[in-house]
Amino acid sequence: MYMGVELNTKAKWLATWMGLGLSPKAPGTVGTLGAIPFAVVAVYALGQSAAYLLFVFAFFLFGTYICHLTEKSNLRHDSSEIVIDEVAGYLLAVTWLPNTWQTYVYAFVLFRVFDIIKPPPIRQIDKKIGGGFGVMADDMAAGIAANLVLQWLYYSTSVLGMQWPQM
Repeated sequence: MYMGVELNTKAKWLATWMGLGLSPKAPGTVGTLGAIPFAVVAVYALGQSAAYLLFVFAFFLFGTYICHLTEKSNLRHDSSEIVIDEVAGYLLAVTWLPNTWQTYVYAFVLFRVFDIIKPPPIRQIDKKIGGGFGVMADDMAAGIAANLVLQWLYYSTSVLGMQWPQM
């Protein structure tokens, strides 16, 4: 037990995004796939607004805390089973974009490419920042990189398609 949280249950369940990070193959990719429905619901609930961005920031802080707890339990930095950072990064990747299936698919692909390849400065963030913040920070940088490419696609092409009607 650490800070009142039984780590083998609640924190690990959240850190592994309800167990998706325990996938024997490509846990980061599986965790990011699990982020898609969460992002769709969040966008429908909040719209592409300042409230959505505030939600993403709050989720980042929450994820940082969960990663901190999990690292204290596992004593390993950025274990592959921790995928809540992929969820946060994906949420950032789809920020302020049209609510289309194309956005979610392109965001998935671009986010995973940036997260796996880790071009500078993502690689430096991954190597130099420790703790729960470090676990989350490189994925947030990958989300920003994916979002910048998607913003360019949105304003330069029609590849992101027509927006779904809001409920």
